[in-house]
Amino acid sequence: MKILESISNLAGKYFALWVIGVALIAYFIPTPFLGLGSYITILLGVVMFGMGLTLKPVDFKLVLKKPVPVIIGVAAQFIIMPLIALLLAIVFQLPAELAAGLVLLGSVPGGTSSNVMVYLAKGNLALSVAMTSLSTMLAPIVTPLILLALAGQWLPVDPIAMFLSIVQVIIVPITLGVLVRKVFPTAVDKSSAVIPLISVMAIIIIVSAVVSANVESITTSGLLIFSAVMVHNLLGLSLGYVTALVMKLDESKRRAISIEVGMQNSGLGVALATAHFGPLAALPNVIAAVWHNISGPILATIWSKKPIEGKESDSTTQVKTELQRTGI
Repeated sequence: MKILESISNLAGKYFALWVIGVALIAYFIPTPFLGLGSYITILLGVVMFGMGLTLKPVDFKLVLKKPVPVIIGVAAQFIIMPLIALLLAIVFQLPAELAAGLVLLGSVPGGTSSNVMVYLAKGNLALSVAMTSLSTMLAPIVTPLILLALAGQWLPVDPIAMFLSIVQVIIVPITLGVLVRKVFPTAVDKSSAVIPLISVMAIIIIVSAVVSANVESITTSGLLIFSAVMVHNLLGLSLGYVTALVMKLDESKRRAISIEVGMQNSGLGVALATAHFGPLAALPNVIAAVWHNISGPILATIWSKKPIEGKESDSTTQVKTELQRTGI
């Protein structure tokens, strides 16, 4: 178990490098990875199951005790990111599938890696986890409706089918993970060190599958879509912070909302794009899986050097302890 824990920590620490490395290999040598596309939904389910294994009642406690910052953050995420994506798709004049894929990226909930970035940035970790949890639970309804409104001009959107897909790949695995943790807490705690390794491996396989299937598209429009994804992320981080500032939230909450708004669940975007729009639409989400894990650590490092005055809340301390224990 110690060996697995060490490997898991190494995989999590250098996640961005692993993703970039595998993406390059899949781009130059695509053949070995072409058959992995059919496993994307299953792999994302594995990642979400792992998320469910780490969730505890404290993660949702803040939503009930202090709902205003959570509601502000989640509302900002589901308003700012889709609208920025729509604007960029028009400005960059993206082809239909890439435009729909970028809007999809802006419409999915926050990813679990954002919690780690908030922790490193000395932001309000309890708020970050609460936002991730709430946005994920809202995704089956909110994400299809946003796509129907904004992406329907490029490709047909079936909100019912998308709702069922999100329930299948997110809600069901997370629920199972929570139930397993409740029934077998000791066993889950003992195996918690391996969970990040499984999640990292699953995401790496997803990235390799999509890159290998889109080599020609990446060659012709890779720089264009990379620029769009990068600007989308940077604007999300900036406007998330400005929103919290305008709402007069403290610095720790500004950092949390900034990172939560800017970093998306790109794995879900890949799965939904592949299933409902086509492999090319998954490309913005694959690039986001790489770029978000570059911009996030950079911002977290900058903020980590600027301590926030005042003591952490009890809920933040509790959630931090849980994150450190699980190695998320």
